[in-house]
Amino acid sequence: MEKPHVAFLPSPGMGHITPLFEFAKRLVIHHGFHVSFFVITTGASAAQNELFRPENLPADFTAVEIPPVENISSFFTDDMKILTQLCIMVRESLKHLPSLLMEKRPKALIIDLFCTDAFEICVKLSIPVYSFFTASTILMAFSLYLPTLDREVEGEFVDLPEPIQTPGCTLICPHDIPDPVKDRKNDEYKWYLLNVSRLPLAAGIFVNSWDDFETVSLKALRENLFFQNIPIPPVYTIGPLIKQDEVVTEKDAEILAWLDDQPPDSVLFVVFGSGGTLTSEQLTELAWGLEMSQQRFILVARKPSDACAATFFNVGSDENDPLLYLPEGFVRKTEGRGLVVPSWAPQTSILKHRSIGAFLSHCGWNSTLESVIHGVPIIAWPLYAEQRMNATFLAEETGVALKFSKDPGEELVDRNEIEKNVRIVMEGEKGKAMRRRAKELKESAKIALNSGRSSYESLCSIVQIWKSQ
Repeated sequence: MEKPHVAFLPSPGMGHITPLFEFAKRLVIHHGFHVSFFVITTGASAAQNELFRPENLPADFTAVEIPPVENISSFFTDDMKILTQLCIMVRESLKHLPSLLMEKRPKALIIDLFCTDAFEICVKLSIPVYSFFTASTILMAFSLYLPTLDREVEGEFVDLPEPIQTPGCTLICPHDIPDPVKDRKNDEYKWYLLNVSRLPLAAGIFVNSWDDFETVSLKALRENLFFQNIPIPPVYTIGPLIKQDEVVTEKDAEILAWLDDQPPDSVLFVVFGSGGTLTSEQLTELAWGLEMSQQRFILVARKPSDACAATFFNVGSDENDPLLYLPEGFVRKTEGRGLVVPSWAPQTSILKHRSIGAFLSHCGWNSTLESVIHGVPIIAWPLYAEQRMNATFLAEETGVALKFSKDPGEELVDRNEIEKNVRIVMEGEKGKAMRRRAKELKESAKIALNSGRSSYESLCSIVQIWKSQ
């Protein structure tokens, strides 16, 4: 009997690719599907190329490369923001999509938020399109409300005197709204608004979350009259989906061996996702704050940059020597207690290690889920995109994160506050309470994925639809 066949299409960036990749693998391995995974090769990073090496793919999983766009840089300007660049890459790459879809003929196409040009293409080919919203459902609810805000509010949303009330959801501080919607005159805002306004066109929307984690926003999406009247398609909670079967290199094995020698819950893991970078001044304060805290740590170090997402498009290829930019004497003073790793580390393998006691993180959604599913509390250091929104949710609603009094993405956080927050989470009573809460959510996530439970059954319901077509 021929296996059901679906296709996936993520936009560039490992934060978008990884969850769709894991979803595709789950369909292949656990549900007997064949998958065609369309890969936008324009601007591909070393990490992306490594992921799609044939030996890393299961049987019945076909990576289909979309040819690179010639002279893509001619579409860009010096002041163009990352999201605008990404959307242009997608727009130009998808000129190849109709012929690829006609060749593959999948039963459905699953896209992420920034590939919505596929809706028009697939209507002509009678292929249903599903959206995989790879960020939080809090952001998804806000994004579905954005076209209404755009019509009803004059001026900038960040200047609003009161919190923003997404229907049925928790209030959002204007300062916490995602970066792309903070400047309505910028092309980045226009691209974001265009993509989210197309979400109701989907046959269904997948979210990388589970019912007991984002209870308020999921209830609003399913029951609030505002969302019913848009109307939005069915919402399927299928998470948490995190990176599995991580490739561990010889260098990675050395990190894990060092962790083996540390006491349980004693090491702070410091990394800012696949794209995050700090200024030189902020990296210096972070380094000395870690040294002053006297805690064990792993620091994934990248060359300083004034752009907070400087490695977004070249993740995995930024080889460098941290001694050239970390403060003089820092590595020597923390030797044995701290481990500095240049550019990249096996995040999932580290987070699940028994020695990890906390995670100093940018609060990207993939990193958030990886931390929660391994029961690790978070010191929130949001930098860009929707990370401030995630940090507030984790600190104020779930109780697994501690925020700084300043905004690390906009103000310099000094070494004394860094030392204080690290000690609170690693040694204090508040840190112990956060660790207990994180472990509760770890069990909740595990249960959601079990047979008969919410995320498992939600995925099975759409699997049956595709299999019956």
